[in-house]
Amino acid sequence: MKNTGPNSPPGFKSGFIAIAGAPNVGKSTLLNRILGEKISITSRKPQTTRNRILGIRHRTGSQLVFIDTPGVHPARRALNTRIVETAIAALGDVDLVLMMIDAANTDAVCETQLLKQLEKTGRPAMLALNKIDKIKKSRLLETMQTWSERYPFKALIPISAKTGEQVDTLIAALEAHLPPGPPFFPEDQLTDLPERFLVAEMIREKVFRFTGAEIPYSTAVTIESFVESPKKPLVTIHATIHVERTSQKGIIIGRQGAKLKQIGTEARRAIENFMNVPVFLQLFVRVDKNWSQDSRMLRRFGYL
Repeated sequence: MKNTGPNSPPGFKSGFIAIAGAPNVGKSTLLNRILGEKISITSRKPQTTRNRILGIRHRTGSQLVFIDTPGVHPARRALNTRIVETAIAALGDVDLVLMMIDAANTDAVCETQLLKQLEKTGRPAMLALNKIDKIKKSRLLETMQTWSERYPFKALIPISAKTGEQVDTLIAALEAHLPPGPPFFPEDQLTDLPERFLVAEMIREKVFRFTGAEIPYSTAVTIESFVESPKKPLVTIHATIHVERTSQKGIIIGRQGAKLKQIGTEARRAIENFMNVPVFLQLFVRVDKNWSQDSRMLRRFGYL
């Protein structure tokens, strides 16, 4: 993504930054912290993020355009293969890569896979060592020393995306390594994603949070209708949660519909908070057998 333009304010910097790392290292939590708004869904389960999520941080002398990528991991299913391809593709077309690791719980296999991709792209990179609130300082220093020897990072910065510790330091360091150039987006724009996509992600997040085992990884969400009332502040949304087996449908619906009601209630609250308008949300559950292995269905759900 070349950053050129004759109308650049004097001294202004801008650029694209890919946030990359193993699953569950806190990439989405960091992006939300940097933006001050929640646009990327989170959960304690790994592999929550499936798509590239773009978020824009506006500063007085710069514009930092972040791309939150899915976690890089050894992929086996068709869906997971596509998820990893999405992450890797983002690394080759940015100004800077921000690699993240969980300093308290490293993932050697995934981290090695990502480092190999960094070497292939040759893009400048920085390292954020996340979750420093969960690690002793002596061990953190040892970890930083080890990583300084593994790759020529422009900087290594320990942070806590959860508490915000050192995040401002990280932002300043990233800004310092961006090229001069004009802003890419208007000052009031936070992301390039449509509302329908963000709403679907909010619903999927609640599925992740309120169901266990393999259920979240076998679900996708589509928005069937999204209607804004012309007479009063109200948005009516009909959405479908797609699963792969009839047994999964029963789990999501729950006894007497209790689980689906819980998912819907929490999703509606999140959507209303995001849109600042009352929302009527109706959820349906549909079985699409083995959709995560079907290229036609993956394309329909936006993964191809």
